[in-house]
Amino acid sequence: VKISDAEIDYLCAAASEYFAVAVRRSDIVWTYSAVRPLYDDGASKAQEATRDYVLKADGGEGVAPLVNAFGGKITTFRRLAESMLEKIEGFLGKRGKPWTHDAPLPGGDFPATGFDAQVARLKSAYPFLDQRLARRLTRLYGTRAQKLLGLAKSNADLGRNFGTDLFEAEVRYLVDNEWAVTAEDVLWRRTKRGLHFSREQAAALEEFMRGLSNRHVAAAE
Repeated sequence: VKISDAEIDYLCAAASEYFAVAVRRSDIVWTYSAVRPLYDDGASKAQEATRDYVLKADGGEGVAPLVNAFGGKITTFRRLAESMLEKIEGFLGKRGKPWTHDAPLPGGDFPATGFDAQVARLKSAYPFLDQRLARRLTRLYGTRAQKLLGLAKSNADLGRNFGTDLFEAEVRYLVDNEWAVTAEDVLWRRTKRGLHFSREQAAALEEFMRGLSNRHVAAAE
């Protein structure tokens, strides 16, 4: 799947409506395209198909149910998960009340208007952090940034700097806590630092990731 020229022109024109200087093709540094699975509800056009999810459970009495989720989107995943649990709670023998509606996401346990205050708290705990890095870590990890930084007293304690202040400590945190396996996981799926990395820097990170993976496999054996 790849963005078309017409889509590029449309997005540039739409974005330009909000800026004094028009967004041009030459300003683009990265594009991302994906496919959204839609539930076939009989609509004649994809644009008219429902964006909601549909759950279907299979399995008889005393048999573990197989629940399939069709369609949906990322903005409804929380509710989808609750609906999924409702489908299987009888088999599990547990009936709990939904609780995720007001629960903060991991690391988000501070007021919505308290971002700057949270950055200040992180800077107070780790004075060696420059303001840009403190803001980036807070934006990505919230209160979990302290778990990432651990007992560090200086940038040197964060390990190798792979580029643009992506330190080894952050990479290891992503491997241990966010299921990152490849450099692409780290650079694009977790941090978007790939927007600022050179090919050489990305290759060095990939080599490091392979080494981590090999050590984990050896430890498991």
